[in-house]
Amino acid sequence: MIKMMAIYKKPLNKDEFDNYYFNTHLPLASKMPGLRRVEIDKIYGTPFGETNYYMIANMYFDSKEDLNSALSSPEGRACGKDLKNFTTDNVELVFSQVDSNN
Repeated sequence: MIKMMAIYKKPLNKDEFDNYYFNTHLPLASKMPGLRRVEIDKIYGTPFGETNYYMIANMYFDSKEDLNSALSSPEGRACGKDLKNFTTDNVELVFSQVDSNN
């Protein structure tokens, strides 16, 4: 299984961010073909106190090929374009191979 993570830094206005993310962006992302599951993690701190991070969106796909197909699909391109509507430089996208054997 492959996971794409969108890691968001704290927005200036959390209520506006949440409203746009959950009512507009997440419904767009959920339409990507091959998407198996979405998990949203709200970050509340670290062992050392405060953090600059706010949220992680975890999106699961069966394979790298499925992820690449999803990102290049019309739905994936629309989702990528929509990022500019509510965030600019406060998101990082990373990919990982999920190791569920441990």
